[in-house]
Amino acid sequence: MKGEAKEYRGLTWNHPRGFRALDESVRSWSEKGLHLGWARQSLEEFESRSIAEVCSKYDLVVLDHPHLGEAVEAGCLIPLEDWCEAHELSRLRQETIGHVFDSYFYEGKHWALPLDAATQVLACRPDLLPPSYSIDEWEAICRLSEVAPVIISLAGPHALLTFFSICLGFGEPPLSSRSGRLISRETGERAFKVMSILVDKMEASAACLNPIQILETMATSDSIACCPLVYGYVNYSVVSDAGRRAISFKNAPRFMTGNLPGSTLGGTGIGVSLQTSMTPELKSYLLWLVSLETQRGFLPHWDGQPCLRSAWLDSEVNRQWNSFYLDTAETVEHAWGRPRFPGYIKFQTEASALLRTGLLARAPASTLLPQLSTLYESYQNNRS
Repeated sequence: MKGEAKEYRGLTWNHPRGFRALDESVRSWSEKGLHLGWARQSLEEFESRSIAEVCSKYDLVVLDHPHLGEAVEAGCLIPLEDWCEAHELSRLRQETIGHVFDSYFYEGKHWALPLDAATQVLACRPDLLPPSYSIDEWEAICRLSEVAPVIISLAGPHALLTFFSICLGFGEPPLSSRSGRLISRETGERAFKVMSILVDKMEASAACLNPIQILETMATSDSIACCPLVYGYVNYSVVSDAGRRAISFKNAPRFMTGNLPGSTLGGTGIGVSLQTSMTPELKSYLLWLVSLETQRGFLPHWDGQPCLRSAWLDSEVNRQWNSFYLDTAETVEHAWGRPRFPGYIKFQTEASALLRTGLLARAPASTLLPQLSTLYESYQNNRS
């Protein structure tokens, strides 16, 4: 008598970009003998929930790369090197867009299979902008806030991520100094000034909106004309059956023509928890998710956002999605990957809250930036 087939449990996040393609994949793969169900969690849980806790309950976990330090410290994930062939990893390294594949590398191994590529890009409603208005540079964005409703993303970890990306636009990656400092004083003050100008013009209630809520508000009302840095969601680039307006997505702003757009990498990967037995069927399913056929066909068709460069540049995929991918690909290619050390997620949460509170209270940069640096140094000291 044969034993009962194992049913794998996966956890993703509760947005069509995060769950629809995975749900549909279950239907097709059940016919091949793979029994799998996907549960969902909120965006806020995805960004901050303990990865060790999640791995204790699920076989497959959709995660963001900054969680890897915590996951590796807890010993709750199986590295890709334990179940992928070297040539399979080499293919993914070559074919994924930007630094997506490398973002899941930590302590000498890869800990998640890249699935979805995303970064902060510019989102706008062209019908709410002045005619022929340029929004390529930060100076123009600040001027735009005088005549149209412009907001910046501040909820949850996003105040800090917005700050990081503006610093990147000035040409300085954060957290990169050998001295262990957060950012140089000059770059930090310049980035803070931009954020302060935009916060001064926006409604305080907008600071509570996560990226999905920002885009939903843009698509269903005329209260937001532009958000210069928000994580891109391809689903909002087309008109919905419910009458939701299409949002235009563009590369993140620059500080001058010729500069690279500054942006902080997001996206998702799939981690395999330590409790999971890797069967040939499960391995085939996971590699199918990142195959060229799936990434250029199945995934975009079911509201997913692929990680392969060829899918981002594919003419048919872009035709279906209003050139979302072509219009933002440069930003994804150059997006900065966040640290993955244990404790980074807690630092990100606390630093973002500190920055958000200070901006809304109109605190001066001379007070707030040293506080951010001190907070970061405290986490650095805890690592040594």
